[in-house]
Amino acid sequence: EGKLVESGGGVVQAGGSLRLSCAASGFTVEDYAIAWFRQAPGKEREAVSCINSDNDSTNYADSVKGRFTLSSDNAKNTVYLQMNSLQPEDTAIYYCAARPHAWGFCSNYYSGLHLYDYWGQGTQVTVSS
Repeated sequence: EGKLVESGGGVVQAGGSLRLSCAASGFTVEDYAIAWFRQAPGKEREAVSCINSDNDSTNYADSVKGRFTLSSDNAKNTVYLQMNSLQPEDTAIYYCAARPHAWGFCSNYYSGLHLYDYWGQGTQVTVSS
């Protein structure tokens, strides 16, 4: 049974940075697409970014493009989300999710919540103004 554990959340001032980690067990991230979602209070869960760990291809929501960067350390079976220039509107619980690779998934389909096999428990990110 696969499992994902997020870490790295916290409180940061606007303009600051955080790096979130998504550690996988029970499966190999290199064989999976790993995505990050976030959910702010009173809002729906939204897709943030996606990485195919076998070829490091990535995709980002327009709201985070140029500020957030995904990377994968296959030796540690962990995916990272580097978040720079954080703004109060980035405040949310951040979740990582995983599903087996499919061609074009991160480019075209990664926002579908129902498409993932595994979800983490989430990590809180709070950005103060």
